[in-house]
Amino acid sequence: MSNAERVIVRPVDEYNQKLVSNVHPPNWVNPQPADCYDLVVIGAGTAGLVVAAGAAGLDLGLKVALIEKHLMGGDCLNVGCVPSKTVIRSARVVGEIWDAKNLGINIPQQIDVDFPAVMARMRRVRSGISHNDSAERFQSLGVDVFLGSGKFAGQNTVEVDGKILKFKKAVIATGARAARLSIPGIEEAGYLTNETVFSLIQRPERLAVIGGGPIGCELAQAFRRLGCEVVLFHSGSHLLNKEDADAAEIVQNVLVQEGIRLVLNCQLQEVATVTEGKRLYFSVNGHRDSITVDEILVGAGRAPNVEGLNLEVVGVEYDQRQGVKVNDYLQTTNPRIYAAGDICMNWKFTHAADAAARIVIKNTLFSPFGLGRSKLSDLVMPWVTYTDPEIAHVGMYEHQAQKMGIDVTTIKIPFSSVDRAITDNEESGFVKIHHKKGSDEIIGATIVAAHAGEMISEVTTAIVNKIGLSKLSSVIHPYPTQAEAIKKAADAYRRTLLTPRTKKLLGFLTKLS
Repeated sequence: MSNAERVIVRPVDEYNQKLVSNVHPPNWVNPQPADCYDLVVIGAGTAGLVVAAGAAGLDLGLKVALIEKHLMGGDCLNVGCVPSKTVIRSARVVGEIWDAKNLGINIPQQIDVDFPAVMARMRRVRSGISHNDSAERFQSLGVDVFLGSGKFAGQNTVEVDGKILKFKKAVIATGARAARLSIPGIEEAGYLTNETVFSLIQRPERLAVIGGGPIGCELAQAFRRLGCEVVLFHSGSHLLNKEDADAAEIVQNVLVQEGIRLVLNCQLQEVATVTEGKRLYFSVNGHRDSITVDEILVGAGRAPNVEGLNLEVVGVEYDQRQGVKVNDYLQTTNPRIYAAGDICMNWKFTHAADAAARIVIKNTLFSPFGLGRSKLSDLVMPWVTYTDPEIAHVGMYEHQAQKMGIDVTTIKIPFSSVDRAITDNEESGFVKIHHKKGSDEIIGATIVAAHAGEMISEVTTAIVNKIGLSKLSSVIHPYPTQAEAIKKAADAYRRTLLTPRTKKLLGFLTKLS
């Protein structure tokens, strides 16, 4: 049996060595395959890990195999949620220091940001979490872990590391990677993506960020706060153009106030390597210009990892841009093979991959026994953009509801009317809730706040459990909290139910009292 192929994560320090020893141990020996697996999972990112652990943990004696060619934990642990939010946490401290004078705290003008220490902390945190996704842990759960490139070899077989794994059902969970841009000269000049930016140990003094979506905005703000001069390129007329326009405007204004140069409505034409660094040539409304930076960070989209899987052999249809094609049950065009996560879904979030994995477990292992099937379309999916302030959203936007012929009423509560937000000096955001016209049924919500991600779950719970604004109004919220804005929105709906006659009666009774 051959050892696992060596994987190196840079810089090669104690933290990254610990990370690799957990999620792709160099001395790992792949097990001898079982005669037949109930489930073979290709890809050990969030979706693959949840499917494998869930199936093995059912205590039904199932044989489960998990294949990973690079790092277990996938994007989330290694190059996504964990490292980005760790760095963002350090950057948020800088934002709080910038705001300190408004809170009566005088600080030195010059903030000493120790960039290497920020990145070392990120690597330490990541390595500390990595045991949860480790090969050793999953082996202890009863999963046969194979490190190497997996590909379909026949109608019911997968090949990995020269071994053939026979399966009853299989799951494709190979995820996605940063999309490549076809800008002349950018490959020769070199650039960073979310997959390489967390390997930095020295701060780039001048950073160009390409892409005004969530990844681009989050990292642009973080690196600006950590001391970089940042220019953010975006082809659209405003940042975060898929988000609520009012929410996006607040974040865009904050980025400008913090010193990020925005280049909107731009076309990037070429990149050249010059003595001073990397020069980007671009045009805005026909006017050509250029800027020179030390590093380029590309945060513009994701591409599915469909290559090398031999999907044609098993009749699984796929698209180079959209990924593996699945139905509402996450079943591919081969009924014995399912997919979950970024490889097949528009929702490219860790929690979406987790939820999809649970659908796959039920539909592969339980539905054959008449226990029902779960649908992707039944999910109510919240998400968060981790800028400061954060933007959190769940359900439909107003324009989506209108396109579906649903009449909506929108209630907007500005945080300037919420006592705790005022005391926190965080008044610029809002809670916006959409409900069906003439009904208290919530169909969507957007929250802009420092910790909007911690607040959106209350609205998500209400939507999932069909709790309308009337009942939400009766929920007691601690005072003072920013979440009280949600209750204020619900109270605003309740007030619309008062008829003129009721209002008149209440006014009369108030005078009597």
